[in-house]
Amino acid sequence: MHGVTPDRNLALELVRVTEAAAMGAGRWIGRGEKESADQGAVDAMRAMLDTVSMDGVVVIGEGEKDEAPMLFNGEQVGSGNGPQVDVAVDPLEGTRLTALGQPNAIAVIALAERGTMFFPGAAVYMDKIACGPEAVDAIDINATPSENVEAVAEAKRCEPTDVSVVVLERERHEGLIRELREAGAKVNLIRDGDVAPAIAAARGGTGVDLLMGIGGTPEGVISAAAIKCLGGALQGRLWPRDDEERRQLNDAGYDVEKVLTTDDLVAGDDVFVAATGVTSGALLRGVQYTSDGAVTDSIVMRSRSGTVRRIEAHHAFAKLEKLVGSSLR
Repeated sequence: MHGVTPDRNLALELVRVTEAAAMGAGRWIGRGEKESADQGAVDAMRAMLDTVSMDGVVVIGEGEKDEAPMLFNGEQVGSGNGPQVDVAVDPLEGTRLTALGQPNAIAVIALAERGTMFFPGAAVYMDKIACGPEAVDAIDINATPSENVEAVAEAKRCEPTDVSVVVLERERHEGLIRELREAGAKVNLIRDGDVAPAIAAARGGTGVDLLMGIGGTPEGVISAAAIKCLGGALQGRLWPRDDEERRQLNDAGYDVEKVLTTDDLVAGDDVFVAATGVTSGALLRGVQYTSDGAVTDSIVMRSRSGTVRRIEAHHAFAKLEKLVGSSLR
């Protein structure tokens, strides 16, 4: 990293970033306004990001996909001092989940050494499969869903009927869902946001064994960063939506047939990931408000040490407002 290794204290600076984003979004839970929720998360995250001791470049930002208020690709973030890093952010993964008051919305950020994160280009979607440490050698994105369920069951020394698979509820997944159920697996359908379930699959003890199906490419890169810290595996393949997108990707030098591993998506050896719950889910509890503040639940991971911290923080609004203004009310 140009002589400056990311300091382990970065982990705790990053969790302050996702806590701020979660509280920025938290005021909009259940209010039916996903743009406002996203804006609240982005504004709070950006304000806190610039205090972090790093020279960061956003590689994975708020894509144009949602016409969202951006922390855009190529934007410089951090104090400008310290390690040169690639930054992947999703200030609010699950804008619709937040607006509808549904589970599994999170604020998440990942860092790795400069130049080591996969830039998705025109690839909005990728097909992916993710699992925890026990099933690393069992999964194969080229195998059928039933073969994967059987292999994971064998690796985990359980029955296929014990295997729980999270899949985004989309028309494109009807065949996948049918085949997983025929294989005996439990299919847990989610409306949006596949980073939290991918992390849950890798984390163990969450009731999620596998994440499968086609979701966002940026989310795939963030998930890969987390899985690198947790010791699971993710395999992905770019999924062009039409011939035009396939042509754009081929012209830009992407191999759309290639199976992308965790290391292809995040090549760095020193990866940090922080996530804070916005609404409660399989991975984290959501923001809980008290009479004078809020309680947040976060997870912070570092690949080099393999340390995974769970952090419950109590925030007093009166003190926070002096730091960041009244945007968290």
